[in-house]
Amino acid sequence: MFLRLVGESFLRNPRRKLLTAAALAVSMAVSTATLTLALEVSDRMAREFRTLGANLLVTPESDTLPLEVGGVDYRPVDEGAYLNEADVGKLKTIFWRHNILGFTAFLDVPAYAASLDHRRAGMNLTLIGTWYAHEVAVPDGTNFQTGLSATNPSWQIRGRWFEDGANEAVVGRALAGKRPDLFAVGQAIEVARDASSNIHSRLIITGIVTTGDAEDDAIFVPLSVAQEISGHFGQLRQLYVSALTKPADSLAERDPKTLTPTEYDRWFCSPYISSISYQIEQVLPGTDVHAIRRVADSEGRILSHISALLWIVTLAALAAAALAVAATSATSVLERRAEIGVMKALGATNTLVAGLFLTEQLTLAIGGGAIGFLLGAAMARVLGASVFGAPSAAHVLLLPIVIGMAAAVAVIGSLIPLRRAAHFHPATILRGP
Repeated sequence: MFLRLVGESFLRNPRRKLLTAAALAVSMAVSTATLTLALEVSDRMAREFRTLGANLLVTPESDTLPLEVGGVDYRPVDEGAYLNEADVGKLKTIFWRHNILGFTAFLDVPAYAASLDHRRAGMNLTLIGTWYAHEVAVPDGTNFQTGLSATNPSWQIRGRWFEDGANEAVVGRALAGKRPDLFAVGQAIEVARDASSNIHSRLIITGIVTTGDAEDDAIFVPLSVAQEISGHFGQLRQLYVSALTKPADSLAERDPKTLTPTEYDRWFCSPYISSISYQIEQVLPGTDVHAIRRVADSEGRILSHISALLWIVTLAALAAAALAVAATSATSVLERRAEIGVMKALGATNTLVAGLFLTEQLTLAIGGGAIGFLLGAAMARVLGASVFGAPSAAHVLLLPIVIGMAAAVAVIGSLIPLRRAAHFHPATILRGP
């Protein structure tokens, strides 16, 4: 009998039921889309940020003249300790090795550049030895290709990058603008430690690069060339690391030495920038790992703001659905006053009456929630493709969550109308006006 009453209710008032189901479907579609994006936004945005540059800087612990501003090292190019090039592959052995998207070695060398015929005046400058697309041996027997192509893909190049190991060079845009007679694509130059040095290299300029930073005033060469000119064979000065991290929270900002064993395990097994830095220092003893704060802090703030915005949109959609359900439920209760009066006159309790209405609402919630999930998954694909360049995948695990939210919205929206129905007196209703 109970189910029969529920079924007849849907047949008698289909329009009202469709409005409620539509409100729930729209709300759940928005919620599904925002929740899908919220699950992926941190990883996708972090990958987008990684195209803007590295977020970790590895330097020798015994380096001299420490000077950092905003996480950027400003020490003189020819002073300090060095790292061993053969050790850098160990970065791909840490716990969060798959979050290490790339790393690039830097060896800055003060140098002198001149034309091959020496007819044009040479000039002193900074030579930056680095990798562009270099294969690094990992202790597990594999190779990992990394370099500027992985850590700084946003740098703009006119021409092409040098080939690692070749006698080629790329000139910064600012430097090329100062001496267009000396630094042009295709031009051959000679670089040495100074004007009187017997150790020099002939280099072909293959491109002009724009970095938007101090590197625009330098020449990029393969690391092996800078090592030969400086005499630091097999060594590098700095290692820039691009790692996927999650925004810092209260746990990430605590000193690991003060954590309990449980807190330490949770901290170590979370991709915080602090925990990844700690793991790098473990596999590269004698190094200091610093977060490049101007990058890391900006990422954390932006990701937090985006996540907060998505949650606000979700809550707003749920609140709007609850109001729509409350309005339709209140109207339905008023229209069915006579039915409620008859039920109570025949002995129905307030619990039974409320159960009847709630069953109707929950049935609508299941249907509206399922339809909203499908619509929201489609919306998430479109938004993911337009914002991140790749469609967002549907998360089936969200289906029960979305239906649960629809049920909660339906119940909450029905509470006030049902409370009003509980105060209906059958004698007053049946007697009429």
